[in-house]
Amino acid sequence: MSVVLLPHATSSVAVARRHLIADLLSSGTLEAVVDDATVIISELLSNALRHARPLDTGEIRVAWSRHGDAIEVAVSDGGATTEPRRSSPTLSSLGGRGLAIVETLAECWGVHHENGGGTTVWAIVRVPQPATPLPLGNAVTPQTVISVMPDVSGTPTVNLLNGTR
Repeated sequence: MSVVLLPHATSSVAVARRHLIADLLSSGTLEAVVDDATVIISELLSNALRHARPLDTGEIRVAWSRHGDAIEVAVSDGGATTEPRRSSPTLSSLGGRGLAIVETLAECWGVHHENGGGTTVWAIVRVPQPATPLPLGNAVTPQTVISVMPDVSGTPTVNLLNGTR
């Protein structure tokens, strides 16, 4: 598990993003998954900075860990007077879309209330597993790959990777 304690300041979002990106990429995580996790951590941290108090230490805690095919990201703060929840902003609203973005990118997300009034908002991002290679006896060769493509007249043609019709 990686944990970063950051000041309760907007500049902390960029710092958290850099740490998360470096850690996940160095562990071999796919770039698309790193991108999703980075957007999620940015939204959760921005919400904490905007709506919540810092922890008793004056900081915000950002954490992430990988468990098999899942990455959990979490932001802990000193709590707020409102519950983190997805809203339905109007088209002209300047904000209120953060948790909808998290909901779209994450498999799931939630809120954990800690003793002493702190709050942790977490999200799970799935890491796709690489495709299982075909057994050697069933290998696909260029001679066996066939694609059907329409020609300019709309009539299907067969292309055997060498441009024949």
